[in-house]
Amino acid sequence: MSPVSPVWPRKPNLWVFWVLRLVLLLSLKTWAMEDVLQHCTWRLVLNKFSKVGLHLSKDRFHDQEPIDAVSEVFHKLTDSPVDPEEKYLSFPYYLQINFTCPGQSSEELARKGHLMGMKPLVLINYMHSVNFYQWKMENLQVLMEAAPMRSTGYCLAEAMCVLNWYTPMPVRNGSVVSSVDIYTNGIGPFIPKKRFYVNMNGFLTRDASGKAIFTIGYESLVLKSAYFKSVGSRPLWYTVNHAPVLILGGFDNEKAILLSDSNFQDYVFLELSIDSCWVGSFYCPTLGFSATIHDAIATESTLFIRQNQLVYYYTGAYSTLYDKNRRSRSWVRVLPSECIKKLCPVFVSGNGSEYILALTTGKNEGYIHIGTITEGLVSFQMVPEDWSVCQKLPGNNCTIDWATYIADERNLLLLVKIVTGQFYLVNFNLEFKTLKILYEIPKFIPEGQQMDFLVLLGTETYTTTPMKPKGLYFNTLNNMLYIWGNFILQSYDREHFIFLVDFPKESTIKYMINSYNGHMAAVTENEEIWYFLEGGYDVYKVVPSQGWTTYINLQKMQDSPDYSNVESLVSLFYQDGKLYELVYLFDVGKECLVKRLLPVGTLMEYDLPKPFSVLNRGDHKLISFTHICPFKEVHIVDVPKKQHMARKESYLALPPLVSESLGIHNNNTLAVYQGLVYYLLWLHAKYDKPYADPVHDPTWRWWQHKTKYKDYYFYLFSNRLAAEGMYIDMDAYQKLYNISGDYGMPDLVFLDKGNWFSFTLVLLSHEDTFTSADSQGATIDVDKKLAVALVMSDPECLSGTVTQEVLLNRNAVLNKIKVRDEKRCSEQGMVGHNIKKTSMLIKILGASGRCLLTTYLGAEVQGFLMVPIFIGCPPGKRLAFDVSYTIMHSEQINKHYFDCVTKEAEMPCFLFRDIFQPFFLVQDMVTGDSGSFLGSYVLKVVGGGQTKETIRDYTEEEIFRYNSPLDTTNSLIWKTKLERTTEDKKFYIMSYQSPGIEWLCLENSPCYDITPQSIFPPEFFLKLLVSNRGVDNSTYCDYQLTFILHIHGLPLSSKRSFQVVVVSSTLFIILVVIYILFCILWPHIVKAWDTLRWRMKNMMASESYYTYATSTAGFSIQSHSSVESFKGPSRAGSKEDHVQAKKA
Repeated sequence: MSPVSPVWPRKPNLWVFWVLRLVLLLSLKTWAMEDVLQHCTWRLVLNKFSKVGLHLSKDRFHDQEPIDAVSEVFHKLTDSPVDPEEKYLSFPYYLQINFTCPGQSSEELARKGHLMGMKPLVLINYMHSVNFYQWKMENLQVLMEAAPMRSTGYCLAEAMCVLNWYTPMPVRNGSVVSSVDIYTNGIGPFIPKKRFYVNMNGFLTRDASGKAIFTIGYESLVLKSAYFKSVGSRPLWYTVNHAPVLILGGFDNEKAILLSDSNFQDYVFLELSIDSCWVGSFYCPTLGFSATIHDAIATESTLFIRQNQLVYYYTGAYSTLYDKNRRSRSWVRVLPSECIKKLCPVFVSGNGSEYILALTTGKNEGYIHIGTITEGLVSFQMVPEDWSVCQKLPGNNCTIDWATYIADERNLLLLVKIVTGQFYLVNFNLEFKTLKILYEIPKFIPEGQQMDFLVLLGTETYTTTPMKPKGLYFNTLNNMLYIWGNFILQSYDREHFIFLVDFPKESTIKYMINSYNGHMAAVTENEEIWYFLEGGYDVYKVVPSQGWTTYINLQKMQDSPDYSNVESLVSLFYQDGKLYELVYLFDVGKECLVKRLLPVGTLMEYDLPKPFSVLNRGDHKLISFTHICPFKEVHIVDVPKKQHMARKESYLALPPLVSESLGIHNNNTLAVYQGLVYYLLWLHAKYDKPYADPVHDPTWRWWQHKTKYKDYYFYLFSNRLAAEGMYIDMDAYQKLYNISGDYGMPDLVFLDKGNWFSFTLVLLSHEDTFTSADSQGATIDVDKKLAVALVMSDPECLSGTVTQEVLLNRNAVLNKIKVRDEKRCSEQGMVGHNIKKTSMLIKILGASGRCLLTTYLGAEVQGFLMVPIFIGCPPGKRLAFDVSYTIMHSEQINKHYFDCVTKEAEMPCFLFRDIFQPFFLVQDMVTGDSGSFLGSYVLKVVGGGQTKETIRDYTEEEIFRYNSPLDTTNSLIWKTKLERTTEDKKFYIMSYQSPGIEWLCLENSPCYDITPQSIFPPEFFLKLLVSNRGVDNSTYCDYQLTFILHIHGLPLSSKRSFQVVVVSSTLFIILVVIYILFCILWPHIVKAWDTLRWRMKNMMASESYYTYATSTAGFSIQSHSSVESFKGPSRAGSKEDHVQAKKA
């Protein structure tokens, strides 16, 4: 059988083989490049709005006000969801994003990444202000997608232009510190997530040319290596999480500092413009003059420095926090008559303020000056006021070597030395003005050999090495107090101490730093770095160490630019739980100051012993390694959502879609992106209003009338008919209530009254954990081998339970942990007020220093977890007036509802004679939940006026008279049938089940006898205050809500009503009389009028006739004389003769 078509013989398909081989080679190349791509890193710079597209442009975050630069573009956006008539503004800066990889061209990588579909995602987190009285505590974050754009510089071809990604950099009121997290969408090269700090710099101004210059000093372009030679490291002191600008002094004989507004991602070297004069006196001895800035402390708004014994401060210009007029014009010298020997920082703010401590010498030795910084205003107070600390201690003379302030407790901890050399730990309470000696520090270091730690009870033996206390460190979150020097003492209660034996007495600590998540580090006089975990007793020397030697040699082999043979440690600090060091490198030609990560986990991993044993297995031997860590893996599951626990409000904002073939944006599309992001955050700020919207979402009103045209807008864009070639997706601008991929324990947990949270800690064991050498199967000691400790820093405030479950078949132990608030440690207050700061600590037995998790970013310490917990009113909750349900309920109970004649959508009216029963909603701005407020509350009228413009606030006396059932002045505005009142009987306690409000407006009330302004009934605006403080025990939140209620149909007083009736009746009678008279006289008036008209008409007709006749006769005589010669003699008796005869 022949085939349908001829089949020609051909050679084998060798091209398939070559294709497969090429794919294999490319995959091998990818694998070979994997290690290179592991080191790719993001780059971020700030660009002004007018400089977007300039590749090498970089600006500082100085401008803080929105600008009007996008209105023209929005006016062109016809047939789009946005309203062209709406006023759109923009932020003054963009974020320019790119990335680099070692040995690769960043420009080529950017183009490849974009063409592959890589999109950088940017998550901006805003830190709330310290002053929660002025700015509500709010954790806000915005997720944006960066838009690609070609640089505006010269390029050989369009496809070869430098490509960068851009997003707006939003500015938010009440925040000057913001972190920017950058990561990819999972497409393209692997680039690890990286965090940048883009903080406002309030110490800049602009010169005549528009260039940003510093106001506190002069910027030096050269950082000399001599500044770092023979100079030790110094601490970096600042208010944790709230200082936008960090400063570092300590340059020998130079009145200069290092300043950074990016957590030393970059920096400037400034010579300060201060007076360096100092005159010694009999009460302030001159200890030697130097221009060195010895102490430098940064707070949210103000910088403090000490030079010699002089203290200066400078307040920055932060219009997002306070009025710009509060900024300093120059360095301000404070405490001019005092000799300040040391400034001590207060790392944690409290009571809406920041603090700084100044230790004196000379005449006021034994006193402390406490500086308070609130909204840029600085004030100092000397304590104690009436007596010196030295007077309460043995002997007459003493020196205060260190001080720390616990703001929430108003306790001042002092390290005091008396003349005998004895050191005391002293507590001074600022509220009660009391002083107490907490602890007498031993004179000599205890004998602690062969011990892990030593509890100091007074019965231990001591060495001959004297104790040299240098300072104190107190952690507010876990109540841990450390006294450090050539030793480390640790205390939970400030009275009983544990001596950490691992720290050698031959070393002396110079300063100590804390991560506030359980990790601590100390730097000694000879620049050793020691590391330990809070609540533990093991102290590890990480630099220098064998692990450090191994690590630094590996870095040098990789030719890392952050390491050199000769270097000097400048400072050590924690950032986001990780330890960083500032190091100056002295390599010739590469001298620079670098910020680099100190990988504590990796160094400890290199230092770990590797125990093993050799086992005989028949004819061969087998090496068996011994497990150092008691568990194989640890996982935390069943965790509540991090977003909800940390109370973070999240927004999504994506750039408009563009019709350009490669998806490249231009200035107009980026300008629209700016305007949309600005409007989104403006809606967020505007949503904090008393009247609840029908839909609980800030963006609902933005698109409520446009969503039905969504398909039409996309049709125009897909057919390239959209204005400006862009499409605005309405779903791309929304609030996120449930962020996907939000796993793990949150960095911070908020608990309301009686609330709790739970999670499960899963420990996967090694194979031999459940068995022992002398028994088969499971042993009864599993709970001891994999034991978990749960430590509450304040057990009277929090309770914790651990339920253990052993899974033999999976070699796992489940520890179900539950933490609950005990309803004892916080008072009712507004958001941010009366917050109790505490923490929870989880430790696994035997894991300290032994359990390390190796990741692509290095090793991490395992078996230890500290979670800060804030007890109080959580951010993101508010009370709103449910006007929609109130109107519906009013219509049901009153059988009608009458709105004002002139309706106002945002503020409906309520009729005076109707029963008014208000309803309220508790809205959760984080989770999106909105439900009826079922608690009790007190309602007061606190203001009012006939118009919204004339509303005034009432005094306390007036508020009592207008609202209290005890009022006897006939001034009540309202009453209710409810009999439940506050304890002092002054005000009613209401709830959603209350019978309602009856409006009275009695004689002495401001709404009594309102004069109508038109033909419509009188109206009045009442300013109502609703608060559940002291009457609702279900929450820590004081839901204070103030809103305006529009009342219409107010009645008139009896006197005014009688006057109205009299006047109205009189007018009516007058009108009736006039009408009757009019009806009687009207015919006569008409007749007289007709007669008058007839006579006037006759007179006018007669006068016009005679005037006409006279003028006609004159004309006839002249005509006769002129034509007489042409006429013959007239006939006798003609008509003309008779007429002429009559005229004659």
